[in-house]
Amino acid sequence: MEEGITIDEVLANRGSWQIIDVRSPSEFERGHIPDAVNIPLFSDEERAIVGTLYKQTSQESALQKGLEIAGVKMAALVNAIQGQHRADRNKKLLIHCWRGGKRSKAVHWLISFTGTSAYLLDGGYKQYRRAMQDYFANSSTTFNILGGCTGAGKTEVLAALKEMGEQVVDLEHLANHKGSAFGGIGEEVQPSTEQFENNLYHEFLKLNPDQPIWLENESKSIGKVYLPDTLWKKMRNSVLYTIDVDAEVRLERALRYYSDEVDTKVLRASFDKIRKRLGGLEYQKALEALERNDLKVAAAVALAYYDKSYTYQISNWPSEMTCQIAPNNDVNQLARLLREASSRKLIKS
Repeated sequence: MEEGITIDEVLANRGSWQIIDVRSPSEFERGHIPDAVNIPLFSDEERAIVGTLYKQTSQESALQKGLEIAGVKMAALVNAIQGQHRADRNKKLLIHCWRGGKRSKAVHWLISFTGTSAYLLDGGYKQYRRAMQDYFANSSTTFNILGGCTGAGKTEVLAALKEMGEQVVDLEHLANHKGSAFGGIGEEVQPSTEQFENNLYHEFLKLNPDQPIWLENESKSIGKVYLPDTLWKKMRNSVLYTIDVDAEVRLERALRYYSDEVDTKVLRASFDKIRKRLGGLEYQKALEALERNDLKVAAAVALAYYDKSYTYQISNWPSEMTCQIAPNNDVNQLARLLREASSRKLIKS
């Protein structure tokens, strides 16, 4: 007997579930529910074979081939799923495929036949994605957007705000990218945009939607991943709190971010990405600085470029939706000033 459960019920008690994703490895890699385990019914090649038979021959022939492939895997599938269950018996098993169809139902029947209790996710991963999209489209949560020139220490300030009890989502950490042409240096491989959205969704689900959430001011894209359209639009219509940090402090911080044990070839490749916008003279100045290992001059060229970009971006933000924080170089003091300023904004509204 099938035991179906909705995605809302799962997300309401996320820690109670051991999620088993039986889709193919490439489907899982493209995007999956965070903390899910991939135990595929078919490999990518086997799924392609079954899919081709379904489209070109008949549903019956596809089913027959699927049974033939899955038959020799039954013992291994059961052992793998039961192994996950034994690892934490306090969690209930939840099995899903793309849309809660034949793959998940077949695996659910098999595991239930062995006497192990398991649930099916109604609508599968497709329903999870719909829940994610609906969340960002319909959420009424207030966002506080943190802005500041490159090297101002926005990531550190957000961490300090979190230590003070504020709700914070670190977009750059989730994206594995600092957001500029240099942002991938020292970072892990970026997730797909789909997986980034899933991870972002789960971070938001951990927080109280009735309290403001701090986010760093970002472009629509962070490296190769993109923010959900609805989230991006809401961010652009939120109050922007800007911090002002001395240029020399910002320069030293930028050097710490990007110069430690970084091959100058990597830095040159980053300058190549902004060559046209940087201009020929400044580009050449940066390359000559890298040639003589003068990273401070090269960093100063990059900061001057990004300062201009930041000034232009701020000029397009509605003035009534901006709040300039008094100049300060101390991360913790900036966090306190931001917290006080946002509290005043909430009281006024």
